[in-house]
Amino acid sequence: MSGSLRKRPTEAFEAIEPPGNAELIAAVVALTALVEALGILSRSEVWLLGLLVFLPGTASALCTVRQTGFVAAWTTLVVTATAVLRDVDGSRWFDRLLLVLFTLVLATTSVYACSRRIRREHEMVRLRSTAAAMQRHILHPLPLVTGDVLVNGVYEPLHEDRLVGGDIYDVVASPWGTRVLIGDVQGKGLAAVGTAFATIGAFREAAHREPTLTALVDALDAAVVRHNSYAEHTGDDERFVTALIIGIETGIEDAQAINCGHISPYVLHEGTITSPSLDSGVPLGLAELASEPTRVGWFRFPRGATLLLSTDGLTETRAPDGTFYPVDERLEKLDLSPTELPQALFEDSLAFAGQGGRHDDVAVLTVRWSPAH
Repeated sequence: MSGSLRKRPTEAFEAIEPPGNAELIAAVVALTALVEALGILSRSEVWLLGLLVFLPGTASALCTVRQTGFVAAWTTLVVTATAVLRDVDGSRWFDRLLLVLFTLVLATTSVYACSRRIRREHEMVRLRSTAAAMQRHILHPLPLVTGDVLVNGVYEPLHEDRLVGGDIYDVVASPWGTRVLIGDVQGKGLAAVGTAFATIGAFREAAHREPTLTALVDALDAAVVRHNSYAEHTGDDERFVTALIIGIETGIEDAQAINCGHISPYVLHEGTITSPSLDSGVPLGLAELASEPTRVGWFRFPRGATLLLSTDGLTETRAPDGTFYPVDERLEKLDLSPTELPQALFEDSLAFAGQGGRHDDVAVLTVRWSPAH
């Protein structure tokens, strides 16, 4: 649904879904019967029983601790019974003893490995859930309305690689008009969420204090630098933030923008789609590397126009053959209202990526003049 932050269920974080008990028992019994039958036919059951030795190891990677314990006990029992009952003449007893001992050791190790895997998965689920909860509290639910504009959109954290992304956005009604922020923190996970919190917190405070967009961006850069300094002392990596900051003033049909290494916006108006030519500066946190001071760009934003903002999760979507998502082309084909456009773009990009493509977290916003204007 457009205009909302989607809350994903905790189960979405689970990396492995264990099989059902009935399914597991049927598979283990069937494989055991197959191995025993092959052992009888080949008259080399000791060699074939070696296949069963690896059953607990497989279970430890796919099953619960109880299921792995069942497979380990079953395998040990079958191997021991076969080794004892079929050793009629007592030949090669030492080899059979080693096989039983090896099976017992591997079974015990498999149960231990499974318990370690389960504990690690539970810890990762807890950390990811914490990060997702933090992210939901940081970002205001959409739509957002000020005296100047109506901001709608969709934010979809897909948990790519089972981590939380760093896409950010915010809207502030300041004494100098409405300020809109959209950005992307380098990396994923809790550290990225921490940088996102520092950036958004600085934006919400500085947007009310700084009269110019350049001063606002300088404040954001300083906030990221301070956060990186703290992160360095705590052993975390330093991160930068690509961002686009838009300034919209009441009664003025020209918008201000400063691009800090972010992708450019689109202006949709009366059937035309344009992308303003904005100088792309360095990302937030890297201002000291810039050769020139921050500059404000201006572009037309007339009444009735829609300003489309997005993170690079949209532009960097790839099809299975490596083709990038053609945003310009899709915008021309999707003849939808500004309210429907963000969700439609997101779903269209998912379909474009398909099963074998690449799709990351994405935020898509539409900015329109409020009905009063």
